[in-house]
Amino acid sequence: MMHTVNKSPFERNALDSCLRLAEKGSAILLLEDGVYAALKGTAQSAKVEAALKSHEIYALGPDLKARGLEEARLIAGIKVVDYGGFVDLAVEKGTVNSWL
Repeated sequence: MMHTVNKSPFERNALDSCLRLAEKGSAILLLEDGVYAALKGTAQSAKVEAALKSHEIYALGPDLKARGLEEARLIAGIKVVDYGGFVDLAVEKGTVNSWL
């Protein structure tokens, strides 16, 4: 399964809910304001780093760029995908769950 999180972890608890309920091995795609969870050195970083041990975590590149965030600021292990990569993940995983 692929989970998408589009809300900032500093404003909503969508990421917390996703991490708590996502099965091991699930992919998590951070998009829109959800990409802020991918940044290293924040109050959310340790949680995301721990989640990388049991989940593949991706950030949508165009949403990083739209927010002026450089890939060098991301937590190690988070993969950046473009829209085509988003579609590929959705097809590969088969089921998509959006956390609002």
